[in-house]
Amino acid sequence: MVDSLRGRTVLVTGAGQGIGRAIAVEMARQGASAVAVADLHETAARETAELVRAAGAGAEAIVCDLRVRDSIADMVERTARRFGGLDVLVNNAGVIETAFTAAPDRAVDTLAEEVWDAVYEVNLKAVWLTTKFAAPYLCRSSRGPAIVNTASVSGLTGFRNAPAYGVTKAGVIHLTKVTAVDLAPVRCNCFCPGVIDTPLAQDHFAAAPDRDAMERELTAPQLVKRLGRPEEVAKLACFLSCDDAAFITGSSYVIDGGALAWRGTGN
Repeated sequence: MVDSLRGRTVLVTGAGQGIGRAIAVEMARQGASAVAVADLHETAARETAELVRAAGAGAEAIVCDLRVRDSIADMVERTARRFGGLDVLVNNAGVIETAFTAAPDRAVDTLAEEVWDAVYEVNLKAVWLTTKFAAPYLCRSSRGPAIVNTASVSGLTGFRNAPAYGVTKAGVIHLTKVTAVDLAPVRCNCFCPGVIDTPLAQDHFAAAPDRDAMERELTAPQLVKRLGRPEEVAKLACFLSCDDAAFITGSSYVIDGGALAWRGTGN
């Protein structure tokens, strides 16, 4: 077992399922001493916390509504109080438009304003606020403090019917850069996943008129002809959090099966 995160205390948002759950568990496998598992849904957070404990780390399940400022502040303070500090922050939680609307037309000129606001609050404002509240603890850490943000290939190129998601993920990419500048020597990087087999992706497929056609459309440009796995993304997040990446900050890493490497569509 890799022991690259020995002794670290980690906070992962959106850790109740998908990529967040995989990151929390992989952090434990790679030696983290404690992982705070934050999610809007208590049952999901508790399930992930049990998996973290089974992987060898201490765990705390925290219910947090990322659209509520005080809930975010409490999440960070509870983590630091419970484990005596904070070394790694993973801003992973994210939502897409279909979490707030069943409307089939979600284009830039038809999306409801309240849906835009909800996606923005979770995907971008909450990343900033969590970082803001975590910064004093990270700056006091002597164990290679780092922030890892979950962005998306949607922040690098346009996709139809997801304007708020794409714009907020582009914002996360730039927020990563300015965070690295402002909080140095605390490191901050982000990764941009493509089509990963998560509940979020499955919800997106299900919202399409033809679920299978939507999956084929999104995976067709990939050079690796399958959905990505949450565990593959988790290993990248762990690398960016550990001392092996000590000279890497302010950067973005695409993990998309090669979709953005060319302009083609595979059959």
